[in-house]
Amino acid sequence: MAATAGLDVRSQFPTLAREGVVYLDSAATSQTPEAVLAAMDDYYRHHRASVHRGVYPLAAEATDLFEGARTRIAQFVNWAARDTVFTRNASEALNVVAHGWGRRHVGPGDKILVTRMEHHSNFVPWWMLARDTGAELVEVPLDAEGQVDLGALDALLPGAKVLAFAHVSNVLGTITPAAEIARRAREAGVVTVVDGSQAVPQMPVDLAAIDADFYAWTGHKAYGPTGVGVLHGRHDLLLDTEPLIGGGHMISSVSFEDVRWAAPPSRFEAGTSAIAEVIGLGAAVDWLSDLGMEAIRSHEVDVTAYALERLGELDDVTLHGPRDVAQRGALVSFALTGIHPHDVSEIIGRRGVCVRAGHHCAQPLMQHLGESATTRASFAVHTTRDEIDQLVDGLAEVRRIFA
Repeated sequence: MAATAGLDVRSQFPTLAREGVVYLDSAATSQTPEAVLAAMDDYYRHHRASVHRGVYPLAAEATDLFEGARTRIAQFVNWAARDTVFTRNASEALNVVAHGWGRRHVGPGDKILVTRMEHHSNFVPWWMLARDTGAELVEVPLDAEGQVDLGALDALLPGAKVLAFAHVSNVLGTITPAAEIARRAREAGVVTVVDGSQAVPQMPVDLAAIDADFYAWTGHKAYGPTGVGVLHGRHDLLLDTEPLIGGGHMISSVSFEDVRWAAPPSRFEAGTSAIAEVIGLGAAVDWLSDLGMEAIRSHEVDVTAYALERLGELDDVTLHGPRDVAQRGALVSFALTGIHPHDVSEIIGRRGVCVRAGHHCAQPLMQHLGESATTRASFAVHTTRDEIDQLVDGLAEVRRIFA
């Protein structure tokens, strides 16, 4: 995919047809292509029924669409469909692990390791678990480039119960060596929980090669709909995990004397599923596969490198995260000297440039960076170099206003 390949797919995103929109906030929520909208619309128009319930043809069609999407979503990241669980989002997926598995295995004095770069979704559940069980929440340090300090990690692993870390940081863009971290943790007998929300949409992800114990991601950052997330886990660990929610579909048997859970993934999918959303996410991974994840990664590396180059020319801009674009996902977080990120975002937003300003649900990392907030521009398959230029031109307008 060439540097301008965003122009080839832009027409597939209805929101981007709005005049003047420069959407640089895909790390928060990606845009949705027509193929995904069409798949969801087809379910609502032609196959509307509950799944896993009726035996009549309409219900069977809906179930086939739903479970077919599960199979393709699992294949997309090289994992087993039976060990692929649908949740509302990555936050719920990570809470399933922290509370459903963690409360069975983590106790007073145990160490829970988390990195300082974690999104609150992979920090707060572990903080809650530590608070409620008497376990100790322990920071895994970062090096000067914003990468996990592997030497420090090795010293912390002995005696720890679980290690939670991001595959790609939503603030720094850091791509962690997930497979190497998982290997070191396994050798120390530590369970790994990976937040892959920023990784799956923008680079090839092979979960069998990474070999982590649990891996979570979300549909709305992967060109799919909101309301659906994914948890992949080792089968034996999923069998040893309590469901968060009880109700229909997730049981094997129910009586006044006993309730027995169904096998995974059903035990974690109580009630009526997000049927259209799962079907939509299945269409999204098909769409990504057709483009090719290697090509997507190549395009986004080009755009990110150009953004780092252009922003690096500005003396009053502080860039955060790795300088080596090969170690960075498709985003750039920065601070403009003397101007609050909310002001930056609001002013360039008037020009149609959509960026995120704030702590990005990563306050421990902000404390580490010495920032209350940053401005974040994040990129996608439709992003072009021209849009990066519009971002930089917008910053000139910000300076003019605050001069």
